[in-house]
Amino acid sequence: MSPTEPLPFAAVDLGASSGRVMVGHVSGRGAGALRLEEVHRFPNRPVRTSGTLHWDILSLYAGVLDGLRAAGTAAGRAPASVGIDTWAVDYGLLDASGTLLGNPVHYRDSRTEGEAGKVAAVLPPAELYGATGLQYLPFNTLYQLTAARGSTALAAAERLLLIPDLIAYWLTGEAGTELTNASTTQLIDPRTRDWARSVAEPLGIDLALFPALRTPGTPAGTLLPEVLAETGLSGPVPVTAVGSHDTASAVAAVPASGDRFAYVATGTWSLAGLELDAPVLTEESRRANFTNELGVDGTVRYLRNIMGLWLLQECLRAWEAEGTPQRLDRLLSEAAEVPGLRSFVDADDPAFLAPGEMPRRIADACRRIGVPEPEGPAGTARCVLDSLALAHRRAIEDAQRLSGRSVDTVHIVGGGAHNTLLCRLTADACGLPVVAGPAEAAALGNVLVQARAAGAVDGGLPDLRALLRATLEPRRYEPSADRAGRAAWDRAAALITDAGARR
Repeated sequence: MSPTEPLPFAAVDLGASSGRVMVGHVSGRGAGALRLEEVHRFPNRPVRTSGTLHWDILSLYAGVLDGLRAAGTAAGRAPASVGIDTWAVDYGLLDASGTLLGNPVHYRDSRTEGEAGKVAAVLPPAELYGATGLQYLPFNTLYQLTAARGSTALAAAERLLLIPDLIAYWLTGEAGTELTNASTTQLIDPRTRDWARSVAEPLGIDLALFPALRTPGTPAGTLLPEVLAETGLSGPVPVTAVGSHDTASAVAAVPASGDRFAYVATGTWSLAGLELDAPVLTEESRRANFTNELGVDGTVRYLRNIMGLWLLQECLRAWEAEGTPQRLDRLLSEAAEVPGLRSFVDADDPAFLAPGEMPRRIADACRRIGVPEPEGPAGTARCVLDSLALAHRRAIEDAQRLSGRSVDTVHIVGGGAHNTLLCRLTADACGLPVVAGPAEAAALGNVLVQARAAGAVDGGLPDLRALLRATLEPRRYEPSADRAGRAAWDRAAALITDAGARR
């Protein structure tokens, strides 16, 4: 069914460096049927206290309320629905009264160091992967929970809510666990799409802490009276479960036709891989460090997490702290003039996970590989982008080999879709055309799942993607046909593979 007037849907989209509330106006199909506007943006600044890095969750929630108020003003009415997507793995603990037991710990905190070895002593890595299909990342929720054993907060907790579920609980008073985000905890079986009790029980993880699972498109409550009063909205305003892991929403908004595509969801992280119908749980897949996360409409996001534009963000922060701030647009323009593949690193290197001194750490990594250190900010920026293109290439090639699915196009969505140099380098590295956009893919996927639940659009993912293609104008980058250039990418990729084998 298609409404005669556009329906506004509010998408709360919280990223690792900022949050935003967007309003998507949906009015059926065809040109102009989908329009997205940003109504409020606010910073996400982690805070370190007593040696622990935390998220300032109350500040983020205040930004959400301000954004919902702005959404009502921009639309001239209350949203038809609200959906929430955020980053993965982190959580808040609540006591029996529903009170938060401290600010959630940031996934970049060091508390999980050494936890993988303790878990492996109980569940060998191959057994753990066979049960959950999740790649090893030191901050997966499973490791956070084993690290928290014995803590006062966990002992007092009656409820554990992942970040988007925590925001939804504060808005509605109703608790649930959205499935796409739950699949990043390393506690979900991707075959049954239910909790992996064979993992939780040996590790002493109490799955009763998690409320019931929800799937995208199902109801998640309505805004509480006090929230309506705070935001000036007239109720009732439903909250709809969406792909609450932001990558799940972003992949839902890949404007692909057919299934022979790869995607790179770019931002603080690069999530590069394929959309499949079933998980790949082979030992070879585990050794390649691929993950099987759950997506919208029963799909599997078969991908590798890559460090992403975090590398460049941290360089910019370091230069500003040194008193030599860089304008990003000028820096990228200068980086485009630097000879390519002179300096590069393995963007999957865990040495880049923690914040601080990123330009120095990049230079150190170049020396370990045996390539020249980058020269100045422009050289470092070019090093980062060449390295990300190499990592995208490796992930997409590995995903095809491990899954048996070949692709003919790479879609880049998220903030990196605006980065012309990164898109061009990814096309050259992969030897495949790159289609860039939408940049606000997570918000668009969020809105489309809400709109379908409300009856404003219908159909499956192919239909939602057709609406995107009819509405958006992504940019296309063709790979260079230069033989010498392809050979240079091959040589650099071989050096990166060797460096990874030596780690």
